[in-house]
Amino acid sequence: MFELSQLRCFVAVAEELHFGRAALRLNMTQPPLSRQIQILERVLDVVLLERSNRTVKLTPAGQSFLAEARRLLKLAESAALLAKRVAKGKAGSINVGFTATSAYSYVPELVAACRREMPDVEISLKEMVSGDQLKRLDSGEIDIGLLRPPIPRTGLSAFRVMAEPLIAAVNASHSLARSRTIAIEDLASEPFIMYAPYEARYFHDLLVELFSRAGLVPNYVQHLAQIHSILAMVHSGVGVALVPEAAMNLHFSGVALRPVDLPRQRPAELFFVSREDNDNPLLPIVAALAKRIAHDPVKVRRSDPMIGSTDTVFGHFRHRS
Repeated sequence: MFELSQLRCFVAVAEELHFGRAALRLNMTQPPLSRQIQILERVLDVVLLERSNRTVKLTPAGQSFLAEARRLLKLAESAALLAKRVAKGKAGSINVGFTATSAYSYVPELVAACRREMPDVEISLKEMVSGDQLKRLDSGEIDIGLLRPPIPRTGLSAFRVMAEPLIAAVNASHSLARSRTIAIEDLASEPFIMYAPYEARYFHDLLVELFSRAGLVPNYVQHLAQIHSILAMVHSGVGVALVPEAAMNLHFSGVALRPVDLPRQRPAELFFVSREDNDNPLLPIVAALAKRIAHDPVKVRRSDPMIGSTDTVFGHFRHRS
């Protein structure tokens, strides 16, 4: 098979129609240039140039080969430039998994920042629950997971990018909507729309812990997985709910969102997670952007076997949100 260097020699001679000028153009002497052309013709088993003492002409085969040789050289140059851009984090692709609730605020901000900083990078977004993200990280199907704790430490790198309080969601005509802040006891005494224990495990367990610490037993009337569905039920007057603060970005009509009066509340956390052995050159660049726009970032102790809460409720690997 011929080499790119032989194609460059041929194109130079074909364009100059003179070995001397072609040699000067390539910064080489004529004998090695002639040898490269001879080797190319031998490999192709085709005469590309008609040579005489005074002139050099392209054969019909040489004329058709010239166009393809130029195309191949341009393609090789483009491939080299692309490889350099990818290596520098200016091009390429990266796969990002995210939970549905993170799409209300943080994920759009991160994607927008990536588009501004790396306009030629392809960002593939895949919505999935946290447990599935960990599986996809392990298999290499995604480079980044934006997911809920707990996160196994083995082989993973993680940092928190978002910590938001839970807020009360009540029907706009409800008497509680007139309060600037709603007590958790008042919410517990109302029909309460709870997160599904399997499909929305993280938020379900978060609220179970919250009510348990407050010594309250709410009246659960529905168990739903998606915040949109929960807010729709609140809008219809089915009950009240607790939702992450980012739900305010949904601007759900007929629903009043209020801070909750709690002496102690564990925030809803979101982590940026990747495999420690991931060599995608875009990963550190996206990670830096993620830290830059993080909402209440904190450092994670690398010695912890699990990242996130280590309480009994959260210590079990049961992701579904």
